Amino acid sequence: MIQRLLEVDVRLTNRLRIAERPGPLRTLASLLAHSGDSWFWLLGLILVWIFGPDSWQAVAQTLIIAILITALFVMAIKFSIRRSRPEGSWGSIYRNTDPHSFPSGHAVRAVLLAVMSFALVPLWLAIILAIWAPLVGLSRVAMGVHYLSDVVAGMALGATLGLGVLFLL
Repeated sequence: MIQRLLEVDVRLTNRLRIAERPGPLRTLASLLAHSGDSWFWLLGLILVWIFGPDSWQAVAQTLIIAILITALFVMAIKFSIRRSRPEGSWGSIYRNTDPHSFPSGHAVRAVLLAVMSFALVPLWLAIILAIWAPLVGLSRVAMGVHYLSDVVAGMALGATLGLGVLFLL
């Protein structure tokens, strides 16, 4: 049964993959795939925390802590499961620094940020992040660094962790 599910996962993943097809859709997918990078979000949030208005500093601090906690959860799961990433050449930085694909840390982080944003930022920004989050996950599949199940599991984990952090607040 599990083998059958994995085969369907690989088949669906391959249908969504565009990493080897040059063009504007691939360029967009590449930008979206990178837009969920942890360093990008941490750097931006640290800058907001240091230089932003008081009302945004607390938000930035909360999101920084949530991202770091999330990273610990994701790495623990990745190194427990050790599922290899799909074969491919795009995303060598991800392949070299983190050879494991399950769950997608980008999908976890994107959904975590989107979920938490509904309680922390203006509604217009929360809506933008809610649209952006699944696109990040799908772009990771499209660019060949994750299987579809990595992203689905990552999104579920991101929603759970986001709601959990909000509950603790």
